[in-house]
Amino acid sequence: MTGTIFNIQRFSVNDGPGIRTTVFLKGCPLRCAWCHNPESISPEKELMLHEDRCIRCGDCVAVCEQHAVRSHDGGFVTDREKCIQCGRCLDVCYAEARVLMGKEVTTDEVMNDLVKDTVFFDQSSGGATFSGGEPLLQHEFLISLLEACKGKSIHTAVDTSGYTSADILRDVSRFVDLFLYDVKTLDDAVHKKFTGVSNRRILENLGLLVKWGKNIIVRVPIIPGINDNSEELRRISVFVGSLKNIQEIHLLPYHRSGTEKYRRLGREYPFGEVQQPSPENLTMIASELRQFVPKVTVGG
Repeated sequence: MTGTIFNIQRFSVNDGPGIRTTVFLKGCPLRCAWCHNPESISPEKELMLHEDRCIRCGDCVAVCEQHAVRSHDGGFVTDREKCIQCGRCLDVCYAEARVLMGKEVTTDEVMNDLVKDTVFFDQSSGGATFSGGEPLLQHEFLISLLEACKGKSIHTAVDTSGYTSADILRDVSRFVDLFLYDVKTLDDAVHKKFTGVSNRRILENLGLLVKWGKNIIVRVPIIPGINDNSEELRRISVFVGSLKNIQEIHLLPYHRSGTEKYRRLGREYPFGEVQQPSPENLTMIASELRQFVPKVTVGG
């Protein structure tokens, strides 16, 4: 079984309990305006340019058979419409200014990395987390990874938007120890506007996981101007508090750390100049939500 990933991050402490290794699968059906991993959205491989690393050697120009790279104003410009992602320029870019985001890997290759960290998993009650993008978009590959983890007694967590079919969710859930489940807003119109999809399927699938008795932590990204008002957060916490099996909410504060990635991918950041919420505001929000859900923490 093969799939496409764009990163494996070791020693993660915000993607579930304990020390974890997080595998990021490529591709997502949502288009969240605040997404901080734009390289995760497309299921295809993408060229990311780190202009600050470029040593101006010009080897990329010489090797490109599509003539997609040309010199310009003391540097180099890449025509992404001409670029076919062949990777020839990467092979000669020793400064690693040109990086291809997305790599096809086998289940065994991923497991070889995960098994190396089992000593840390065992000592910290950690494990493997599968994130994205949306990992359920590659559900067959995800299931193969989850099954392999079970064979090695590795705790599994899946970080998901929940936007998938009930059948896929059921098949995947059989091998998942913990779901990290995103709830962005209960307002369907707002959800459609800022993510591109309705939240109805997402909320229905959360109900199914509860019905099936799965372990779930709800994660709420705190997005200024969208869901950071008291009324919306109260609605979310009352809704979550009404569901059996869910005793914990993680508040994930919006941050702008992904803005540079958009430029490196040749895209414009769609969320403008929105600023990060203050620590004081997050502390106040968490305190208010504890009226409805026993455990509310800021961060993963």
